[in-house]
Amino acid sequence: MQYKKSDFYYNLPEELIAQSPAEPRDSSRLLVYDRSNGRVEHKTFGNIIDYLNKGDVLVLNNTKVLPARLYARTENGGAVEVLLLKRLEKDCWEVLVKPGRKCTRGKKLIISDELSLTVEDITDSGERIVKFSYNGVFEEILDRVGSMPLPPYIKSKLKDKNRYQTVYAKRDGSAAAPTAGLHFTPELLQRVRDKGVEIAEVLLHVGLGTFRPVKEDIITDHKMHSEYFEVGKEAAETISRAKREGRRVIAVGTTSVRTIESVADENGQIKPCSGNTEIFIYPPYKFKCVDGLITNFHLPESTLIMLVSALCGREKILELYNTAVSEKYRFFSFGDAMMIV
Repeated sequence: MQYKKSDFYYNLPEELIAQSPAEPRDSSRLLVYDRSNGRVEHKTFGNIIDYLNKGDVLVLNNTKVLPARLYARTENGGAVEVLLLKRLEKDCWEVLVKPGRKCTRGKKLIISDELSLTVEDITDSGERIVKFSYNGVFEEILDRVGSMPLPPYIKSKLKDKNRYQTVYAKRDGSAAAPTAGLHFTPELLQRVRDKGVEIAEVLLHVGLGTFRPVKEDIITDHKMHSEYFEVGKEAAETISRAKREGRRVIAVGTTSVRTIESVADENGQIKPCSGNTEIFIYPPYKFKCVDGLITNFHLPESTLIMLVSALCGREKILELYNTAVSEKYRFFSFGDAMMIV
């Protein structure tokens, strides 16, 4: 069957778009859907421990969000917004710019006294390849002058920028948070370990591929942007051993799903590797490794709701989303969570 973008539409009242994160993190709500018996339960995220079994493997994406939004000006004084997408080499990055008409090849943009960039190239899809010039350590300067790249539907200012990081974030490189992980606290993760659940950490730097809107009417015409991933030896062995022994692999977030499904063989076995993935998961995709998913509620017609639909069916996902709307769950990056087992 050829799915259209409109097949993944649902109606969401604007007031259900979360503008700030729940406090504490694990006090957000949790909709649990059990595929084996069709049961739907409404819980709090801290109750997730009750749905994890000894021997399960929980897969986390330990990427860290860069303060990737920069406010620049041209040498003539025109304002330009720059969003870092992907580091290509030491000082060269792929970025989004707005407005694009001010950012032709060779154009210089000034961000601060200590940071500027020059546009070196323009990709076929309109991103810019830029080279930064600076005095000092780039990451330290970025921390001073950059802002957290909150999605455009969040209008409120974030008081604490660490609330757009998971508590297990380690490796700088993302232009957006792997938001399913925002609900975990260090204490909850310790309870998970104490129950005998194994934790495997992988890396996918979240870029344009995850949040670029689907513009094409037929979803198979949509092209994903590539994103960098790494699966280390320990994580590969932990996940592969669980699959051989018939234990569940539960991904925290769609980025964790995309990482391990990009590299798993037909038996769910994974070897240590790194590279770039453009995997686009939509029904009727057959999962090779992932048995369950912890995720937030995603935008209508997005690649993320298509991925979740592949796990338990488009009709069922739209039914569950409509339930979440009627129950007044909070949606999107700072919203509530859903667990599919």
